[in-house]
Amino acid sequence: MEKPRSGLRTPYPERMTNLAICPGSFDPITLGHVDVIRRARSIFDEVVVAVAHNASKNYLFALDQRSALVRQAVAGIDGVRVEVVNGLLSTFAQEHGASAIVKGLRSSHDFDDELAMSLMNRHLSGIETVFIMGDPAFAHVASSLVKDVARHGGEVAGLVPEPVAAALGRRFADGR
Repeated sequence: MEKPRSGLRTPYPERMTNLAICPGSFDPITLGHVDVIRRARSIFDEVVVAVAHNASKNYLFALDQRSALVRQAVAGIDGVRVEVVNGLLSTFAQEHGASAIVKGLRSSHDFDDELAMSLMNRHLSGIETVFIMGDPAFAHVASSLVKDVARHGGEVAGLVPEPVAAALGRRFADGR
C-alpha cells in the first residue's frame, strides 16, 4: 500500500462493512441528534453511536444513564447500535474498522468547533469525518439549552425523545 503524500496513515483499505461512528456526549440526546443518526444510517451500512465521556465536563446524567437514553432513542433504527467510548475516538474508530466519523452541524459555529477535531482524528487514524448538516427544524436545539429549559420547568417535548423528556422531568421534579 502506498503511503499518502501528506504522511497520514491510510485507513483500513479493506473493510467488512461501511461503518460510521457518530460520537457525542449526548447529555441528553436530542431529536436533532436522532435526525443526524438516522440520516447517517441512510448513507452507511451500520452506525455506531459512541457515547463519550469528557472528564472536564459536568454532566447532568451519568454515562450509563446517557447510554441508556441513547439506546432508547435509537431503538427503532435498524443498523444502529450504541457503545461507550473509553479513550480516544480515533482509536475507537480504528478498532471498529470505521469508514468515517459522522458529526452533525447546526451552524458555521459548529463547523469551527469540529474542524480541528476532525483533522486531528484524521491525523491519528486516517479516518475522515463526514459532516451532516442538521435539519433546520432543529437548528435551535442544543443539549445545554434543553437542560436549561427543563431546569426552569419549560416544555421540552418536540426537542428530545419522550424517554429523555421523562428523565429530565424526574431530574428536575424537586425544582433544582
